[in-house]
Amino acid sequence: MARIKLTKTELKAQTDALKRFQRFLPMLQLKKQQLQGEIALITAKAEEVSAKEREMRASLEKWVGLFATDESLLAGLVKVKSVNTAEANIAGVAIPTFDSVETEVKEVDLWDTPAWVDDAVDATTQILTLQCERAIFEEQRRLVTIELHQTSQRVNLFEKVKIPDCKEAIRVIKIALGDEQTAAVTRGKIAKSRTPAVNSGEEAQ
Repeated sequence: MARIKLTKTELKAQTDALKRFQRFLPMLQLKKQQLQGEIALITAKAEEVSAKEREMRASLEKWVGLFATDESLLAGLVKVKSVNTAEANIAGVAIPTFDSVETEVKEVDLWDTPAWVDDAVDATTQILTLQCERAIFEEQRRLVTIELHQTSQRVNLFEKVKIPDCKEAIRVIKIALGDEQTAAVTRGKIAKSRTPAVNSGEEAQ
């Protein structure tokens, strides 16, 4: 705890600070809980997207033999051109939200390619879309986790440092002011007890 002045002004300052910290702490604790809940929700959504991707990949297994006949047909068949996102706010944190994906399909000779290439394009596009969506969820989780870390630090600062320091400062100042008041009362009594004796001496003269 930093060195404090043992004055009434400092006592008021410490009391005001304590009230301020005690008022803000519940809000920080609530924000921490909200962020933890949002991270759990984002994680669940990301896992759901991953499950869809695994399911989509499993459905492609029936084509593996066909794909293997000419891998050059699939090389770079579909590419992500851009990922369209919007923005949302979670407990004061700006996060990207997934909107859509624009893909670019490699030109192929329709007369010289097997019919299943069209299905491969659709399946690959869906998988890429799911991957992009999951990436957005991962970015959301990263941003919210950073905010949670900072909020947790502030909660710990208030709970373990600021509030205890203020309480201790108030205790020390009150003791000092109490001692000072007691000393002042004692000095007053001593001065008062001496006054009659002085007056008696003056009357005797």
